[in-house]
Amino acid sequence: MSQAKWYVVHTYSGYENKVAENIEKVVENRKLHELIEEVRIPTEMVSEINKDGKTVQAERKLFPSYVLVKMVMTDESWYIVRNTRGVTGFVGPGSKPVPLTEKEVAALGVDRGGSAVEVTFKVGDSVNVIGGSFDGFVGRVTAIDTEAQTAEVVVSMFGRETPVSLPLSQIKAEE
Repeated sequence: MSQAKWYVVHTYSGYENKVAENIEKVVENRKLHELIEEVRIPTEMVSEINKDGKTVQAERKLFPSYVLVKMVMTDESWYIVRNTRGVTGFVGPGSKPVPLTEKEVAALGVDRGGSAVEVTFKVGDSVNVIGGSFDGFVGRVTAIDTEAQTAEVVVSMFGRETPVSLPLSQIKAEE
């Protein structure tokens, strides 16, 4: 069992991808895989209407200006992450980073690993949304992507049918 924990790193706005890339590059170059295991930028798929009036899927950052890093906290790993260009610091009081709790990690869905969410519904089924911004909505499943752990659900919003992409962990079959 790894002793690495998830930490939240604050970055300059718009630097999330560059920070993640730079940390991964340093880990690769210095062979520090045992100290810094993973770097993630939580995103979600959203439906947007482009200027042609067509609905397109776009990836949106869940937490702009933040990057999640799974690492073993040592002076060396702290120094590497803290001094990466674009990083303003760790989230925590003063200069002491605080790891995410198991509950926070589960709520964010960042540490799924190999365990997939069990799908108890199929395309065409009615489902209840049980988390996120659409919590409490009822919708109809139009597509399921088990690899990405998401489903396309059409919900009725403001009297209109609106397609949304939701993590499987936020959907349950209607009883």
